[in-house]
Amino acid sequence: MKPQNILPILFAALALSACSGRKTGFSAADFTREVYTPAYASGFDIRGTDSSDATLITVRDPWQGARQEVQYLLVLRDGCPLPDGFDGQVVKAPVQRVVCLSSSHVAMFDALGEVRRIKGVSGIDYIANPYIREHRLCGEVRDVGYDSSLDFESLAAMRPSIVLLYGVSGENSMLTGKLRELHIPYIYVGDYLEPSPLGKAEWLMVAAELCDRSDFGHKIFGGIAARYNALAERVRSHIGSAHPDVVTLPKVLLNTPYRDTWFMPPARSYMVRLIRDAGGDTFTVSDEGNASLPVDMEQAYLLAADADVWLNVGGCNTLAELRAQNPKFADIPAVRRGQVFNNNRRQTFAGGSDFWESGATHPDLVLHDLAAILHPALGSDTLVYYKQLR
Repeated sequence: MKPQNILPILFAALALSACSGRKTGFSAADFTREVYTPAYASGFDIRGTDSSDATLITVRDPWQGARQEVQYLLVLRDGCPLPDGFDGQVVKAPVQRVVCLSSSHVAMFDALGEVRRIKGVSGIDYIANPYIREHRLCGEVRDVGYDSSLDFESLAAMRPSIVLLYGVSGENSMLTGKLRELHIPYIYVGDYLEPSPLGKAEWLMVAAELCDRSDFGHKIFGGIAARYNALAERVRSHIGSAHPDVVTLPKVLLNTPYRDTWFMPPARSYMVRLIRDAGGDTFTVSDEGNASLPVDMEQAYLLAADADVWLNVGGCNTLAELRAQNPKFADIPAVRRGQVFNNNRRQTFAGGSDFWESGATHPDLVLHDLAAILHPALGSDTLVYYKQLR
């Protein structure tokens, strides 16, 4: 819902006032009570009013390239009925039946101990979560398909409380139009756009609000942030003590070529921030924007030849596979020294990676892996999401 479309919020305000016994006439602007203001994320906040138990989840710029796009989700509780004639997005908390179109959304509910509320996912073969895998067998969790090819008949039969969407380059108006037609609430979740690892994880507070477990969400996320920050500080102290005069950080090469083009991450990206917090440096493109940009293979080779470690090498499970798929890079120092690590230790039979699922909600564990790879003296030999290619 765009910011200028304030009429649905006014309808909601009237209904909420009737439930609370207070005067009518407030609007979205009256949600001024701070319920949750993120410390790391930039894409959402949660506000309330002084006259009801309703809260308003505001999502800003929920897809790449969005400019001042704002969407709202009104969360009702304590028996307040849905407003008659309200055509905006509204949900009753705690939600009972959730559909997640991204695996990272599954991980948010799992971190809260609320994964049982998930009844539908997109691409179930690629979901690593044990509960989802087990309960697909008895039909308690269903695959609803992909994006514009969603199985709307199945969705309608499931009667979900809410569908969590993600957008790549804009709103899928066909999809959202059909969901409105079926009277199924939805909200876009922009966790994947957060450049901060803790900002990405902080979106679990949206799931906590939907489950009516805000206090527990505070506790869970607070623990994740504390562990992440403590390890990042430990890395900084280690680097400072090991290199008192000149700091030389391990150089990290990310990803593999795609159709003879190497896509380098932007300087403010999620993986770059993780690598830097783990005491490494990596090759990046412009500081502006949140999209990877291509470099030609000659330039990529020069960068690769200077790398100490190579990370995130696609579907490769051995050095032999990596050399076969990337013969031009078979002799770079990182390959010769066996300093190649892939983030596919925890993978489904179809190739889904838990790194992008639970790893998005547990950046403290991802940072543990990266710190152990880049500074072996700091970490244990046991990696969670990464494995060393042999």
